[in-house]
Amino acid sequence: MFKLIPTNRLVLTAALLTTGGFAGGCSSIDRLAAIGERPALSAIENPTTQPGYKPVQMPMPKPEVASYNANSLWRNGSRAFFRDQRAAKVGDIMTVTVNFTDKANIANETQRSRKNTEDSGITDFIGSKTITNPATAVLPGRILTTDSTSTSDGKGSVQRQEALQTSVAAVVTQVLPNGNLVVEGKQEIRVNFEVRELIVAGIVRPEDIQSDNTIDSSKIAQARIAYGGRGQITDVQQPRYGSQVMDVLLPF
Repeated sequence: MFKLIPTNRLVLTAALLTTGGFAGGCSSIDRLAAIGERPALSAIENPTTQPGYKPVQMPMPKPEVASYNANSLWRNGSRAFFRDQRAAKVGDIMTVTVNFTDKANIANETQRSRKNTEDSGITDFIGSKTITNPATAVLPGRILTTDSTSTSDGKGSVQRQEALQTSVAAVVTQVLPNGNLVVEGKQEIRVNFEVRELIVAGIVRPEDIQSDNTIDSSKIAQARIAYGGRGQITDVQQPRYGSQVMDVLLPF
């Protein structure tokens, strides 16, 4: 039995397929032009001038006025007696050590079983066993007989293991009123015809920066870490545009 599809849905599907075809065609042309060429590296850019960039706004405490004690070279709130070489101003550079290791093994199983049987009736109604047919046909026998069985068995498991250990230099893009630093770093590495990208961004507390001007990624608040790539290997691993469009449109 065939089911008619509304006209508006057909038009929408055709429009999506046409758009996907044009997009795939443009992408195919770009890929044909790039045959035999290495992926181009991105130019060094100012993160604050990128589209969609917005300064970070966080709840800030009241500013504290620095106080000086008489006959003392030490200023209250200073982190060191001599000049601090760690990143502290917009444009300064620090090293972010990305050390991410995650492993999870979870298994759950739930079983449930229930069986009900109901049987009620009258086995001998006013000596019905001694009465011959057809009288026995109108006498009540079994009134209610039910039998039900319910069984449920559910299983679930998760096995995940991820590890990423690397370092990237980040630039201070903003200093918040309380002294915390907003940092962002991007690194691109090209090996043959594959480019690997590492992006790190977040908020750093100056006290967490070590003496060698490095900080662990676990101490970055609102951390955004992305690791991926582009090139021939990544292109082969991705499904074709037609497959992606059909996965979205097909209801089964």
